[in-house]
Amino acid sequence: MSRIKLTSRKLHLWIGLLFGMVFVTLGLTGSAIAWLHELDHMLNPDLLQVSPPPGLAAGTTIRFSPADIETMADTLSANPRYGRPSMLVFPEHAGDVVVAWYRPRRAPKASPLALEVARQVMLDPATLAVTGERNWGELGLSRRLLMPTLFHLHRYLVAGDVGKTIIGVSGLVLVLTAISGIILWWPRMHRKAIWQAITVSHGGSWPRFHFRLHRAAGFFAAPVLLVLGFSGTYFNLPTWIVPVVNAVASVTPAVKTLNRSSMPQSQISPAQAASSALSLFPQARVSRLTLPAKSSAPYEVRLRQPGEIRQGDGATRVSIDSGDGRVLRVQDPLRAQAGDTLLNWLFPLHSGEAFGLAGRIFITCFGLMPLLFFVTGLSIWIKRDFKSFAR
Repeated sequence: MSRIKLTSRKLHLWIGLLFGMVFVTLGLTGSAIAWLHELDHMLNPDLLQVSPPPGLAAGTTIRFSPADIETMADTLSANPRYGRPSMLVFPEHAGDVVVAWYRPRRAPKASPLALEVARQVMLDPATLAVTGERNWGELGLSRRLLMPTLFHLHRYLVAGDVGKTIIGVSGLVLVLTAISGIILWWPRMHRKAIWQAITVSHGGSWPRFHFRLHRAAGFFAAPVLLVLGFSGTYFNLPTWIVPVVNAVASVTPAVKTLNRSSMPQSQISPAQAASSALSLFPQARVSRLTLPAKSSAPYEVRLRQPGEIRQGDGATRVSIDSGDGRVLRVQDPLRAQAGDTLLNWLFPLHSGEAFGLAGRIFITCFGLMPLLFFVTGLSIWIKRDFKSFAR
């Protein structure tokens, strides 16, 4: 065995033993949260489903005007039980609720293992009645908390900033796993060897079957694992990935946007902020509005334009000065630089939504692959390596 293959074999083995269960957890939870919206609505119809507005059938695409947005924000702000929200998330389809988010109150010396808990208040957009609330980040297996818990398990291993870092590092380790696996898979370049490397047969031996299944499945899975690992690291540790992308394709610098106006006597309204954003993208749908937390902070309006690869909320963002209403920053994914375009593709590829329903089904099924690799890899190790260690 060549030195490269021997090193790759040791690396592949120890990664599997040390990170195998992390990969299994990420795969299984990823299969579930590929359908987070649908499963959450199925589990909590009383919280997340309402009668559609008059004249609209359930499931019809719905758009909210700046006046609608203003009314929702004012309704919550005037209610002493809720107050001014930090963000409003607007549904894409009639029959779904508006979700008002309230900033988490985290203790100054909170443990790095702690999850931030944010309050969600659900609002019927037609009647402006509150259908209920829950704490996003609070763990539990109840109907209300199951899908948020699975999300936090997938994104943070329910371990706050520490878990977020572990997941980010695990993404890079997954990339190394795929690369070392391809090196180990690489057959001699003749027809019979190649065919044996990409097919599976039992041949009367379970160990041989496990080895060939592990090898062949790894060959076909490696490209997807590379994308999932790279994108997973970007989501959790962007400062590690952005410089790498920027080295080969331009990425817009990430800077904190602040108001340019002087301390305003009175801030512009949510309706004015939404109107300013829609004047730039009149065909777009407003999906989120982040309200300023302090006088120096702008409004952040998120929209989805027709033709965006990102589904749901979209990836178009407009920062609006909360003092005088001027546009401070525009992020348009349809006119982005090459590096920004690559980064904008990572979430749709990671979630499968880049390829519509078929892509999401594929990602759901692919979530079982880490379990397959762990079981077959463990079988190979027990049969071959463990016995050699025992001798």
